[in-house]
Amino acid sequence: MIMMLPVHLSGQTGGTDTYAFLGLPATARIAALGGKMVAVQDGDLNLSFSNPSLLTKEMEYQMALNMADYFAGISYGYASFALPSKTWGNRAVGIQFINYGSFTEADETGVITGQFRASEYAFHLMWSKNIDSLLTIGVTLKPVFSVFERYTSLGLATDLGATYHRPEHGFTASLVIRNLGTQVFTYHGITEPLPLEIMLGASYKPEYAPFRFIFLLHHMERYKLTYQTEEENSINAEYPPADDLSGVEKVAENLMRHLIAGVEFMPLDNLYLRLGYNYQRRRELQIPTRIGTVGLSWGFGLKISHFRIAYGRATYHLAGASNHFTVTTRLNDLFSL
Repeated sequence: MIMMLPVHLSGQTGGTDTYAFLGLPATARIAALGGKMVAVQDGDLNLSFSNPSLLTKEMEYQMALNMADYFAGISYGYASFALPSKTWGNRAVGIQFINYGSFTEADETGVITGQFRASEYAFHLMWSKNIDSLLTIGVTLKPVFSVFERYTSLGLATDLGATYHRPEHGFTASLVIRNLGTQVFTYHGITEPLPLEIMLGASYKPEYAPFRFIFLLHHMERYKLTYQTEEENSINAEYPPADDLSGVEKVAENLMRHLIAGVEFMPLDNLYLRLGYNYQRRRELQIPTRIGTVGLSWGFGLKISHFRIAYGRATYHLAGASNHFTVTTRLNDLFSL
């Protein structure tokens, strides 16, 4: 008889929270720029998905539709609409969903008894307010509903954001706390934590330059993001275990795993080219003998008449990549509102 003993993974960010779909990149632009983005203020309603303080009056009547082709038949999407602004703030609503597909159901003896499906939903109620000409704050309230076969759960999450924007200098900085909340009703009597995350981001566009630099530090609520499994210790000789690194190397490795970097090129007024790099994703999902483009992402955006169309592709592993599609428009440009 062989006993399988679990290996303790110190600092691993995945697999310990419920409603993990809340952390997926919901838009093509975010996916193309490394998977997370909180500090660009240019009138794109989709960016308020990650940071409600990016919601502005200029976005009113804007509608965004997003769809992602994920792995193993999984698909997810996000749709949002910016309501007319009021004197007490800017408002928008949205819905985020993930469909895990159809599964074969069997009893304890292996006899197939049918099929079942699994899916999760989060409703976004967004609000922002300008404190002054430079500072904006925002809040998103997210009721979450999850169903796996006959097991269901209901939760409540909140995103809090603050953005400092200097348009004359092309500089934006944001601090965001995402998925602060709890399960209201659990799947089976056990309360699980939500995927809480603190992010600090900044972007800079030099005056007259056709490009923008974007940087983000994610999972700031946790210092150590490195870990090493026993299997990695035996096959990944190119990268020594984190415990074997020197003090300076350990600090550098941890800091790099917090970093996501991206750049946007705007060679034409109606064309955007995007490239992102997620160091943590590259280190955790690579195969040492064939690293390839793991951790890299790219995409583009086009403006055609009253519509903006975007595509993003992110490489997670040699097994494949995710594809993201976005269409945005302003309804008052199409209809008389």
